[in-house]
Amino acid sequence: MKKPLMILLVSAAALTACSAGPTTTNSGTPAPAAKSTGNVAWSPCTDLIGPDGKPLTPGPGVECGRIKVPLDHAKPGGEQIDLALIRVKATGDRLGSLVFNFGGPGGSGVDTMALAAQTFASLGKRYDLVSFDPRGVDRSSGVKCGGELDKLLAAGTEADGDRLSKEFAQACERDSGKILPYVGTVQAAKDLDLLRAALGDERLNYFGLSYGTHLGSVYATQFPKKVGRFVLDAALDPTVTFEERAVTQAEGFAQAFEAFAADCVAKSCELGGDPAAVRRTVETLLNGLKTKPIKVGDRELTYGLAQLAVITPLYAKATWPVLEQAAAAAVKGEGTALLGLADLYTGRRPDGTYSTMMTSLQAINCADNAERPTVAETARLSDRIRKIFPILAVEGSGTACAHWPVPGDDAAKRVDATGSAPIVVIGGKGDPATPYEWAPELVAQLKTGVLVTYEGEGHGAYLSGNACVMSTVDAYLLNGKVPAAGTTCAA
Repeated sequence: MKKPLMILLVSAAALTACSAGPTTTNSGTPAPAAKSTGNVAWSPCTDLIGPDGKPLTPGPGVECGRIKVPLDHAKPGGEQIDLALIRVKATGDRLGSLVFNFGGPGGSGVDTMALAAQTFASLGKRYDLVSFDPRGVDRSSGVKCGGELDKLLAAGTEADGDRLSKEFAQACERDSGKILPYVGTVQAAKDLDLLRAALGDERLNYFGLSYGTHLGSVYATQFPKKVGRFVLDAALDPTVTFEERAVTQAEGFAQAFEAFAADCVAKSCELGGDPAAVRRTVETLLNGLKTKPIKVGDRELTYGLAQLAVITPLYAKATWPVLEQAAAAAVKGEGTALLGLADLYTGRRPDGTYSTMMTSLQAINCADNAERPTVAETARLSDRIRKIFPILAVEGSGTACAHWPVPGDDAAKRVDATGSAPIVVIGGKGDPATPYEWAPELVAQLKTGVLVTYEGEGHGAYLSGNACVMSTVDAYLLNGKVPAAGTTCAA
């Protein structure tokens, strides 16, 4: 359950509306050359989409472009596909480009960067802030899977979920069969190096969040000598199994929910007078939806959608009040806010169409993993999760990779950046989606990683606005100052 930055950036506003040659630095890393701007044909952006599904007007200095990359990197002279790019031009003395992947996998970097630029304004003074839709995502041959998502997300039993997952996989093969074998992270990392070259940078300067830490790790493994200044925030351990990941995330979300409940009670909570009462209220609400969904216009707030809705605000402490408001309204029979949260999570637009976020996520996850959990294995895992955090227990999904039309590959699980420049890896003690324990594991696998610990809540330490985290990251990216071993930032 690696989620894009979109949730973190827009939830505070959008969900409230729903209810929310260089010289050498002391790092030993050459400072990026600033003379070339590469060979991308940049032009005004014309198709940006906001989280509400409406056209987004780009801010100043925002441009879009495309580069061509091989469909199959094993056949560089074969069929080509386009990668969609976005750039926010540096506002000051330019160091070079800083490329972002905001997570997912499956999130649109183009749309997210259009919203996120101000969040990274201190870095945007010296860098062109660049992002892209990775292969298989939205404008870059995005994976499309027919119109099955509404039914799949609302599935109520294991039998329904498995049947719909099979139909979903068949629809993906029918609509996007050509791209499915080539959407894995190793292929995407090779795209990233072609992007670096197209931008005219000697080395890649990179900021990866959540799944973006995985992409960055694989790039550093493939191209260690091309690593410039790398920050990997909300680190993912690529070696964990399907079951290990699910259990660890269940524990992370259980911890985040308890922190939310305690915070809610401390501020006079509508959901209960103590944390245990808050938890019971939400669990009772969800369990009731299994048999009696709440009507919201011509749609229904089902158990599965409400699960996603409750999880969404747990990604960031700033959106905890949104969860209280939305859940309290649903208890009274008004499901609009919770349904809006679920739509934000899944990329569903007001007109009923979806971005490719959920379909691309499924395709990339299946490509990156040879595991193919069966219905029985998924049911056993659901029972295990129910004991940890019932709100996350899966009722009927999770088996799509078992029916996937192309085999998975574990190549992206092997990470070793020996020979690269230092890579700053940030782990948050209160991160529900990429729990802290994964950060030191990734540091050890990279061999060149430097661990920074954030003791606060939320998914993505830099996004928390914590002054210590931001100054540590900025000092590295802007001045090449590698954090001291054991650097810890208090909440």
